[in-house]
Amino acid sequence: MRVKMHEAPPVINNVSKKTHKQRVDAAVQGTNDSSVVSKVSAAAQGYFQDDLLQHFVCKVSRRAPLINRGYYVRWQAVDHCVKGFLRVTENCAGRQILSLGAGFDSLYFRLHAEGALERVVVFEVDFPDVTRRKAALIKGNDRLKDALPDWNHLEPTGPVCVSSAQYKLLGVDVRTEREVEEGLRVAGLQWDRPTLVLSEVVLTYMETKWSDAVIGWAARSLSQALFVMYEQIRPDDPFGRVMQNHFLKLNSKIHALCQYPDTSAQTKRFLQQGWEKCTCLDMNQFYFSLLSQDEQERVENMEPFDEFEEWHQKCSHYFILSASKGSLTSSALLEPPKESPVPWMVPKLEDFSIEALPLAGAPCVEAVGMASSVLEPGLLLLSGGFGRGGRDTAAMVLIREQTEWTRATVELEGDKGVRLYHTLTSVPGWGAVVTGGRTSPLNPIDSVLKVTHHLSDQPDSRTVLLSVEKMVCTGQAPKPRWRHTATLLNHKGKNYLFVFGGRTEKEPVLGDAHFLCLEDQHWTDARVPLEGCFPEPRHSHSACAYRGGVVIFGGLGRGGVPLGDVMWLNDSPTGFVWKKVQLRPALVPRYSHSAHVIGENLVVVGGVWLQADGVPGVAVINLTTGSNIEVTIDTSSVPWPLMLHSFCSELLDSDRTEVVLIGGGGNCFSFGTHLNIHPVTLDLRPVLGH
Repeated sequence: MRVKMHEAPPVINNVSKKTHKQRVDAAVQGTNDSSVVSKVSAAAQGYFQDDLLQHFVCKVSRRAPLINRGYYVRWQAVDHCVKGFLRVTENCAGRQILSLGAGFDSLYFRLHAEGALERVVVFEVDFPDVTRRKAALIKGNDRLKDALPDWNHLEPTGPVCVSSAQYKLLGVDVRTEREVEEGLRVAGLQWDRPTLVLSEVVLTYMETKWSDAVIGWAARSLSQALFVMYEQIRPDDPFGRVMQNHFLKLNSKIHALCQYPDTSAQTKRFLQQGWEKCTCLDMNQFYFSLLSQDEQERVENMEPFDEFEEWHQKCSHYFILSASKGSLTSSALLEPPKESPVPWMVPKLEDFSIEALPLAGAPCVEAVGMASSVLEPGLLLLSGGFGRGGRDTAAMVLIREQTEWTRATVELEGDKGVRLYHTLTSVPGWGAVVTGGRTSPLNPIDSVLKVTHHLSDQPDSRTVLLSVEKMVCTGQAPKPRWRHTATLLNHKGKNYLFVFGGRTEKEPVLGDAHFLCLEDQHWTDARVPLEGCFPEPRHSHSACAYRGGVVIFGGLGRGGVPLGDVMWLNDSPTGFVWKKVQLRPALVPRYSHSAHVIGENLVVVGGVWLQADGVPGVAVINLTTGSNIEVTIDTSSVPWPLMLHSFCSELLDSDRTEVVLIGGGGNCFSFGTHLNIHPVTLDLRPVLGH
């Protein structure tokens, strides 16, 4: 069968341009090597079953848990669609799988081992260099050869490198459509049979005109087909910018996401190219909607893990898409349930923004998981965290001198242990209290520390003396935890530290509440009664003192689902009463944000959300009425991507309208670590006066 094809890309005669093209193609081919190593790592850790992948690498290397999870959800999404295709075509006389840019994928060999290839022929297409390497690996491995009892290892002069009854490996540049069509014709592809076309992060490496041409060619050429694609989206937020820069450094630019930046644009793209139906989900939607609760729990217990922000952001920047035509149009490989644990929301954004400005004269502060506290006006203490040099941020003090901030010299006495995701709570006239934290996801810290300070007596000295003393507390101490909150409040004339939520090495979320009387150094839960509607368990939420009590917002709840509620622990004559603040309208749930109470307003800054485009900016909630507004943060004056999660924030000026944001960022999947370089400030007056 002949179909009308586009012309192949023109031959470039200029030697320098040709060399550049070769370098780009080689870089794209290199992504196959790193990808298969990561897939093998995830399989070796038990995320999914595929013991044939290991035969395509020299050795098994263990990747970080975040990368294992990322490749797990990719594998799961593609496998979901492949199994769906095999299910809806099980009564067909013959069916085909056409994998574009297949690389060292083990799909055929895995399906063969599972006995799932009845009346199925698998065609794989990739660069000739890649397919020659793959053919050599197959030829040199008895287990792979056993899956091809009738195979022919042809000379690499033709496009077909491996040919058997059910498996065809072709070395053709996918952009040269005529060569692809001719190679598939020679290999025996039947254009009128039900066909699944697979593309895992392949077409985006082409210029968009060529990837569009491939999508349109498949729609015109195959009379009954399903197209499954896994690629990137959302290029313009901080994570997306880091992602793009990573591929640019590898000389393998990702093209399509610029013209098709979201799931809606990708859906329209396929419909415009001739496909009759299309469904596109980002990977958060796929994970929460199409994987069972038991499967989610299994994966979340595979390895110690504490990179939720990066995990959810990675998933929000990749999608799985299924398009269909012909007799397969009604076959929905992807169809999320009508009720989802993370229903999509459109934030009601006001038509103005708050500008982020680099803090004048501020030193470099690159770390995540720190805690902060204002010890006295113009004196800001930072503790713990994880930076580029590891856990090396035991304590840092920033001093405000007129209009600029400088880093003080710190002389530290006492406990110098470094922790992450702990709390540092200022107690006026007394010092500051450190609670909880961890050194690793398997090692929470149970000690409570008291920090006191004084400035050097030397004239013009920028030296701060810090004394860190372990508090010996009586009573029933709470479980060691991190990602919790600790808020200062006063009850019956005494100062209490109210500790709520968090997580442990075994419990993913906590919902217990504890009071530490600072004067007595005693945990006094039984003496401070709690009543009312208790909040859901959570971690990575915010808690602020308000009207003698505490107001809690957001956090990550059970099953890794963000929360968007406001809970007020209100002081009463007998103790405290929990009350839910009714929000109008509802806010998009988020976590890993910061918050401050200014008058009757709760000001929420940054964080991570799953159910809306973009990134959270600033939300202002009136705690009396529940009314609220959302505004974006204008980061055009900040010369680096500003990632507002796992960061600290403090109110600075006397009228409490300027907030400084310090640290933040994280390990952006396999794209490298991105940390905010310097503190920035937000002037909240425009939004508070709105």
